[in-house]
Amino acid sequence: DTESMAEDLLASAAEEGAAGGGDTEMKDAEPQAKPEPTEAEKGLAERVKKLRSILSGETSIGINLEFLYRNNKTDMLILNNIKGALEVRNSVTHQATVFANAVMHCGTTVDTFITENLEWLKRATNWAKFSATACVGMMHKGCINSSLNVMKEYLPQAGVSSSPYAEGGALYALGLIHANHGEGILKYLCNALRNSANNETIQHGACLGLGLAGMATGNEELYEDLRVVLFSDNAVAGEAAGLAMGLVMLGTASDKAIEEMIAYAHETQHEKIIRGLAMGMAIIMYGREEGADTLIEQLTRDKDPILRYGGMYTIACAYSGTGNNSAIRRLLHVAVSDVSDDVRRAAVTCLGFVLTTIPEQCPRVVSLLAESYNPHVRYGSTLAVGIACAGTGLQEAIDLLEPMTKDATDFVRQGAMLALSMVLIQETEVRNPKVKDVRALLEGVVKDKHEDVMAKFGAIIATSILDAGGRNVTISLTTKAGHKRMSAIVGMAVFCQYWYWFPLAPFLSLTFTPTCLIGVNRELKMPVFDWLSNTKPSTFDYPPMTQVKTEKAPTKVATAILSTTAKTEARKKGKKEEAEGGEKMDVVKEEGGEEKKDGEKEGEKEGEEGEGEAKEKKKAKEPNTTMLNNP
Repeated sequence: DTESMAEDLLASAAEEGAAGGGDTEMKDAEPQAKPEPTEAEKGLAERVKKLRSILSGETSIGINLEFLYRNNKTDMLILNNIKGALEVRNSVTHQATVFANAVMHCGTTVDTFITENLEWLKRATNWAKFSATACVGMMHKGCINSSLNVMKEYLPQAGVSSSPYAEGGALYALGLIHANHGEGILKYLCNALRNSANNETIQHGACLGLGLAGMATGNEELYEDLRVVLFSDNAVAGEAAGLAMGLVMLGTASDKAIEEMIAYAHETQHEKIIRGLAMGMAIIMYGREEGADTLIEQLTRDKDPILRYGGMYTIACAYSGTGNNSAIRRLLHVAVSDVSDDVRRAAVTCLGFVLTTIPEQCPRVVSLLAESYNPHVRYGSTLAVGIACAGTGLQEAIDLLEPMTKDATDFVRQGAMLALSMVLIQETEVRNPKVKDVRALLEGVVKDKHEDVMAKFGAIIATSILDAGGRNVTISLTTKAGHKRMSAIVGMAVFCQYWYWFPLAPFLSLTFTPTCLIGVNRELKMPVFDWLSNTKPSTFDYPPMTQVKTEKAPTKVATAILSTTAKTEARKKGKKEEAEGGEKMDVVKEEGGEEKKDGEKEGEKEGEEGEGEAKEKKKAKEPNTTMLNNP
């Protein structure tokens, strides 16, 4: 009982205070030995320590990490096939493949694809190198005790000059590893930001890392450091600083922060900084509902389309998972009336956040928008359905998205494929036969030499989402009990900004949650226990691994016979039979023919019986229950 624990703690603190009183000089003269704690006090301290580890999430992080590593079922052949099917010199698809590998191995700590393809990876330069380094953080997500060791070869080191893109990406990776659990790394990241020597790339990575590690802490000192970077008016560093300020103040609705951010957004000339601040302000208002209405009104009436765009995401964050009618009405109004395509696209996308807890409503709400003449609105409707129905396998969502994979506009096809993979993540062919068709579609798009790059980009990332986290995680914006997952909703909102700035895509890792059941004993250790699942093994089985296609040996082609030749042969045969006495031959032929037919029928019957028996055996083989055991 936490209350009784707290009372015991207060009582023991009071006793310590009483024991610690008295004259300090006397203490110096006669140093008193600290009394040995009693068994009860030791037991209480142990319980408090366990309680802290549960509430901080450290226990769950450690167990999830072990689960994802032990049960990693990533199909490496899929990754190698994607890599082999793409053009060598295309940086967009190269970046997408590196990111796909990170999504497939998110949280598993497995980096075999990187070690096997080092030469191929070296093609990533500048910001592509920044993203590739950040992706290492996705793969090691949750390694909060060994993060510096994992990233040491990329991190800035005194007296050693290396690529600022790799260093910036490594600082961002530390943030991804420690997302929402950054107590141990904040000091390191603060020092890295202060020692960046005004290098915009390192500042960009350090700001994003600080935002992730200090998420929702409301830490004023951190906020001040980020504000200094923002006021330096550098477009690249300023964008990350604006977003990070929002992440640090997540959900606080801080008036001071909002006033400063909105004033600077009107002052600066850099679009990137305005966009970072717009998203930052949206994140600050997370979960505030009516409390955010004043800011929403101010942003949606602004003449700058980027701030109106921020207004849409402010509605998304403030009303996420509420299904609020006035929020939906407001978003729908902007979706059909704003003059900026970006704002309209954002308005439709944000419907998905508001409808997170009632996913079955989303396809109905956006069904008309999905048929809009404006491709940006169509794209927004695909993402809205993907976000609201993520991990549900909802049939209405699939029916809406499937035709959109054949849209005339490349980025609408991209959105449809991403959304389909979000909806079908963790679905098996037994539960939903559409999974097979979607996998085949994505494979076809990746291999098609004439397909647009934007559609290929979507297909590569969609393929990785279907197999995310070693096929052991799902995208979930709510907990099993139906409560909102703050970091997941914010992660999804920032992931959607990949449209403008691809290095923000790794925020997708915040939305993943392992699909496992965890049982622990009083000591917070995993006991050996079995769990009976009342389903057939095939219902939740991992998809079969891709097989290497072996080429068949060439077969001999049958000789073509002309119709005139066949007629001539038949005539000759007829004359021959008449000459030899047709009746006798006819009888033998008929008897032989009948015998043959009977034999054929018998063979067919036996074949059918054999097939039937094989099917029955197959059916009989699969049990109706599955016994699951922990490692």
